[in-house]
Formats: sequence, C-alpha cells, structure tokens
Amino acid sequence: MSLEIHASWHQNLAWEFQKSYWHKLISFLSDEYAHQICFPGQKDIFRAFDVTHFDAVKVIILGQDPYHTPGIATGMSFSVPRGAKIPPSIKNIFKEILSDIGARKTQEDLTPWAEQGVLLLNCVLTVRAHLPWSHTGRWWEIFTDEVIQMLSREREHLVFILWGNHAISKIDLIDKTKHCIITSSHPSPFSARKSFFGSRPFSKTNEYLRKYGIQEIEW
Repeated sequence: MSLEIHASWHQNLAWEFQKSYWHKLISFLSDEYAHQICFPGQKDIFRAFDVTHFDAVKVIILGQDPYHTPGIATGMSFSVPRGAKIPPSIKNIFKEILSDIGARKTQEDLTPWAEQGVLLLNCVLTVRAHLPWSHTGRWWEIFTDEVIQMLSREREHLVFILWGNHAISKIDLIDKTKHCIITSSHPSPFSARKSFFGSRPFSKTNEYLRKYGIQEIEW
C-alpha cells in the first residue's frame, strides 16, 4: 500500500514517512486492506488533509476513529456522505449549532466546513468493518499526535475543539499560549448532556477568529 498526503502537508511531515513506525503502519494496513473490509476506502484515508490544506487550517475538530459501518466513513471526522443516515453524534452537533448560533443544519456531509479551514481529524484514520477501535494502537496515534504538535508549533491562532475524554487527552500537545482550546464531553448520545450541550463551541470559535482578524467559519 502507498499513501500520498497532499503536498502542503508533506513538506511539514516528510520526516514522519521515513520513521520505522510508519513502515510498520503501512505493512499493517496493506495486510488489513488485502484480507479484511476496512474503512474508509484507501483513496480517502488522507481526505481530511486533501480537502483542508496546511496553510488553510483555522480550526481542528478532533474525532476518534472512522465510522465502522459500510458506506459511512469519508476520511473526515464526524462527516458522512450526502444522503447517508445521519449518525446521532451529528444530530447532536446540529442541535448545538441551532442553540448556539441559531443556524438550522441538515447537511450531513461536512465538506463545506473542511473547505473553509476546519480540519476534521480523527486520532486513528482507519478501522476494520464493524469493529470500532480495531486499528487503535497500530501506530496511527503516533502520526496524528505529530500532526497536532506540528500545527501547534508551526501555526498561530488556531482553534482546537476537543470533544470527549480521548480528544481532551491530547491537550498537552497544544501550546495554550498560541491557540484557543475548546473542550466538552463528546456529542455522542451517551455523553452529550454532560457538557456538550450548552458549550457553544461554534460561537466561541468565531469570536476567537474574529479577534485575530481571521475569516469566521460559516457553520
């Protein structure tokens, strides 16, 4: 298997692709995709990076791993293809958008966010069908941790939206003096009522961007 990341990211991450863990990851993925059903499709594994180029990133929404049911994973956290059944987490995200900024959203494909500079990044970029977290601990986290640290190091005035304990565990990778960090419980039905509802991440994000003269996100 060969994975090609967009040139704007490659120039900042080139050394990662030379490390031993990356070769182990590619070997693992080659075997998994050859003998198992895995998501997303190979061409979409780096889709988040293809749609949101390095210099365009304004916001990072950190997810966990891809949807593990057929026809849902797109390579971007939380987003699903147009026309697909809307997962409960997205429904709750849309409820919070309505409550927060008064916008009524029904478009389950979040590509328009990505095109505005919202990097929809999962901590683990692949999964075996019907087995959530099946590719956890298989070197993806080393790579995505470096992506987070590199963005924190090389960019300024980004907004990191961390939903749920797993995402929040990455908080020490981010320079809090340079960036805005917004945390709450995960939008999943199992946890949304703990602190996600009412957290107002969308208005807070735009308020921060506006403060630094950065074009706001049209949520």
